[in-house]
Amino acid sequence: MYKKKIDIKQKLNLKKKALRSYFLHIEKDSGKDKITDLQKQILNNGMVYLQMRLPIEKITKEFENTLRRKIEKNIYRANIREAELKDLSIITDIYNKSWLTSSTPFRPIQKETLKQIFNDQNTVFLIANVYSRDGGFIILDFEGENNEYGVIAGLGVLPRFQGKGLGTILGMAAWNHFKEKGLKELRCEVYEDNQKSFNFIEGLNFEEFGRIVYRKEDFELD
Repeated sequence: MYKKKIDIKQKLNLKKKALRSYFLHIEKDSGKDKITDLQKQILNNGMVYLQMRLPIEKITKEFENTLRRKIEKNIYRANIREAELKDLSIITDIYNKSWLTSSTPFRPIQKETLKQIFNDQNTVFLIANVYSRDGGFIILDFEGENNEYGVIAGLGVLPRFQGKGLGTILGMAAWNHFKEKGLKELRCEVYEDNQKSFNFIEGLNFEEFGRIVYRKEDFELD
């Protein structure tokens, strides 16, 4: 059990890898006076993330049917598959394009970063294919002493499919996966100023239960 606790503590997920890259970027540029006022504020004060959760019992058939009726008007059909190693280039491309429309401070992610996460035996990547094109992905992970919490570690949708229900389809695929594992709760985090993402997550019945501030001191910067 002690070793398991250490493994969980040392694990660096997608969001944290992305934040590490962003902090490293602005720290390097700060010495060249090339950062914005917002970046200075982030470097000094950190980034606030809202912690969200959804108990499995709140995912009722009635609620699922309500969501399906909403998305059927926009996305006619989306096929979900579990990603393979060969799909990482596609996921990298979707990730980088999807975050260009986000209000969350962003640095492009590298395929090798995703590969490190993909190789974790407790992590699952799902891809949504729409009209024969891969349009979105979701990354699922586990937390807790006994892996009792299902975590949405990352979600991205190509700009052309945003606002059309594809994110909701991926969210439903996520909780179906976690329900099959017998988990009691889903969790995720969202950047405080990313109102669009917060509204989406809240629309899936997630509720805020805490806040966490990530600072550059939380990561080992080379």
